[in-house]
Amino acid sequence: MRILLVEDDDTIAAPLIDGLGRYGFHVERARTGRDALAWHDVEMILLDLGLPDADGIDICQRIRARSAVPIIMLTARGTEVDRVVGLEVGADDYLTKPFSLRELVARIRAVTRRTRLPALPDAPPAPPAAPEPAPADSSLIRLDGLLIDRRTRRTYLHDREIPLALKEFDLLVALAVDPGAVCTRERLMETVWDEHYYGSTKTLDFHVAALRRKLGDPAWVQAVRGVGFRLVIPDGGGSHLAGAAGAGRGSRPA
Repeated sequence: MRILLVEDDDTIAAPLIDGLGRYGFHVERARTGRDALAWHDVEMILLDLGLPDADGIDICQRIRARSAVPIIMLTARGTEVDRVVGLEVGADDYLTKPFSLRELVARIRAVTRRTRLPALPDAPPAPPAAPEPAPADSSLIRLDGLLIDRRTRRTYLHDREIPLALKEFDLLVALAVDPGAVCTRERLMETVWDEHYYGSTKTLDFHVAALRRKLGDPAWVQAVRGVGFRLVIPDGGGSHLAGAAGAGRGSRPA
């Protein structure tokens, strides 16, 4: 596996590169956020948040906007708020310094198992129009004006693409496979994150809020108090919000 380590501190970077190399990982290094954004052919990114030229949160957002490459944040910021924000902007895991090499390797392997996604091109072409597959295409979920393509991991609302982060897409799929049915919080955590995830379930609430915002109507995702959430089609299918959702993204031609 080819890993990009984004770390400006030589005393931290050198032993990590050496140690990960002993586990069979090929590690490249970027010292700044600008250097990190120049890479696009790696399979995982270990991202320090305290960079000399930018905040790692901003770098994570910019990487996630163009790529599904797994990201593990490495930082001394260890509060719950910091962890939730890191996961909310697109990180797949969050490791607080100091940490052991063995724990880092275990996290890398766990994230790899969960994501199993190759890095996307650094500069993708303009988003293609929503696909028109054969009716038997089981990779598609259609709900009124909402189209979810699990094969390409793209989501469209009234022919406009809705840009979703990795976990936001997985959350939407988990709810959309059985629309109207209540999915418990525990089931969503196991499905979208990991059955062995022991972090705060507040991250689920943050992702639900982000999903509602991107779909343009909070009525898409209904909370069932004390149980979980369900996906429903808002009155009118949310058609009056189609222009707001995914503004600026490619649309399907008439």
